[in-house]
Amino acid sequence: MLFVQYYQSPIGYLKITASETALLKIEHATEQGENTENSITKQTQMQLEDYFAGKRKSFDIPLDLQGTDFQKQVWQALIQIPYGKTCSYKELAQAIEKPKAIRAVGGANNKNPVSIIVPCHRVIGANKKLVGYAGGLDRKEGLLALEQKYS
Repeated sequence: MLFVQYYQSPIGYLKITASETALLKIEHATEQGENTENSITKQTQMQLEDYFAGKRKSFDIPLDLQGTDFQKQVWQALIQIPYGKTCSYKELAQAIEKPKAIRAVGGANNKNPVSIIVPCHRVIGANKKLVGYAGGLDRKEGLLALEQKYS
């Protein structure tokens, strides 16, 4: 069974989806939907509230990330990017020891099912410009500004 909780965050609605035991997805939503929350979705919302208030810099929610082995490798590398810091797709490819896989790293980054928790917003272009974010560049910019404020 899946559980859903909508959270009105400072960057817009977030749709939190969980199983009975782990967080599955965080998606940007355009409006509030019906809540069928459980303890995982509630814990996720509480940790997100702390993050947006500058009180939390990492998360300890159980995750069940569904993807290829390569995607999971990229997502694990994303978790290692320190709060308030950024890296390029090239640097991320080098971090997973696949320096020629820059585009594939970008594709895996784009498929990240739990944005913010797995901080794909911390990846920027080699020219230090903001590029690609499923929630839109304005949200990415807002997340990075928030982290700079509390770093």
